[in-house]
Amino acid sequence: MVNSEQVVAVCREHGFALAGVTDARESSRSTEFEQWLHAGKHGEMDWLAKNVSLRINPTKFVPGAVSVICVADRYGGSEDPALAPRHGKIARYARGGDYHKVMKKRLHKVCDALRELDESQEHVFRTCVDTAPIFEREFAAAAGLGAIGKNTLLIDQSVGSWLMLGAIVTSAPLAPTSHEVDVDPCGSCTRCIDACPTGAITPWSVDASACISYLTIEHRTAIDPKWFSDIGEWIFGCDICQEVCPHNQQTEKTKSAEIDSAYESKMSSLDVLDVLNWTEDDRRKVFQGSAMKRAKLDMIRRNAVIVARNQLMKCEDVLLREKIISISKDEHESEIVRAAAR
Repeated sequence: MVNSEQVVAVCREHGFALAGVTDARESSRSTEFEQWLHAGKHGEMDWLAKNVSLRINPTKFVPGAVSVICVADRYGGSEDPALAPRHGKIARYARGGDYHKVMKKRLHKVCDALRELDESQEHVFRTCVDTAPIFEREFAAAAGLGAIGKNTLLIDQSVGSWLMLGAIVTSAPLAPTSHEVDVDPCGSCTRCIDACPTGAITPWSVDASACISYLTIEHRTAIDPKWFSDIGEWIFGCDICQEVCPHNQQTEKTKSAEIDSAYESKMSSLDVLDVLNWTEDDRRKVFQGSAMKRAKLDMIRRNAVIVARNQLMKCEDVLLREKIISISKDEHESEIVRAAAR
């Protein structure tokens, strides 16, 4: 029978920076989650309101599940490069390879290795990377990979929150690698709350409908102009709450933290005027192998219009202004791009 020490060793052999095991059990935050949904804080992410019973209980997601194996990859926590003129910023998690593919490929290999170690050959191992309906952060915290901060992100204390999470739900009975639950990594600190431009963060909760990451990645219709100034120069995602977090500040420990090469930055920003001129083929070419492909053409061009607006408020750019005026008058334009331009 495979044991937890072997599981962690196999995960580490396959390149995961962190690994641990916890029990498969119903979420202790199910009531909070349902209240959050009822308040509409999930915005247009309607899928979150589906399969709620599966989300709050992995034993319903994988019948017979007993344990959850949790893993994490680290990504770019280095100092952010200066933003080039006329460019919009990309959240760090999306600057390298698509974590869905990068992690899932290795998790499948971990599953194969664990099946070989499982002499009974009777246990189920099912991989989850963001798209499966389980609360990865809660299980990762219970497995000892870190603690959930006030910005709702998992924090490996003194190393940071630049983490990609994955999990394997299994019927194999495994001893938990940690018994610490609900550790507070924040204390009296409120830097993430104070720094959020839209006020989306309250202690241990985020109103996704007001979050810049949600607005620029998941919100698929027109963005309310009241958020335009707050979006600033973020064309895809937002890192502000992580950038100000004390656990993410550069120290000898954070500098030496193991970062997976698959997430090395290929591009940290996009030329806004280029994006405004993109075709669908351009979008596919630039976003190939990237998590940014989640943003459809009209969405990324809508975001580019908003970033352009904010840059024009600071500095005149004739070409940029002319492009926005042209879009606002073009009846053949996507309506959400044209609405932003207007």
